[in-house]
Amino acid sequence: MKLLIVAFIVFIFNLPFGYWRANVKKFSLQWALAIHLPVPFVVLLRFTSGIGFAFITYPILVTAFFLGQFLGGRFYLLIKNKNELVSSCMPCDLIKMFFAFAKK
Repeated sequence: MKLLIVAFIVFIFNLPFGYWRANVKKFSLQWALAIHLPVPFVVLLRFTSGIGFAFITYPILVTAFFLGQFLGGRFYLLIKNKNELVSSCMPCDLIKMFFAFAKK
């Protein structure tokens, strides 16, 4: 159960990084940072949650990591098609969308 909670946190944490990654040039410094900056957070989660580094944790957390990256990128493409003024910051764009929707 603890492993699934950590996997969900890893998934949610990677959504904004996937969003950022989709908005920058492939293989640029920002692209590499968008992929690698969440890694220390995942390692810290492993230590603090007590799940350790057992072999079974790797496929689950790697899947959560890349699924968060992938869906964050897809969310960016979805927002970009509907809105011309998007940035690399998922929380900022969500707040802008919320206030634009609340104005209507």
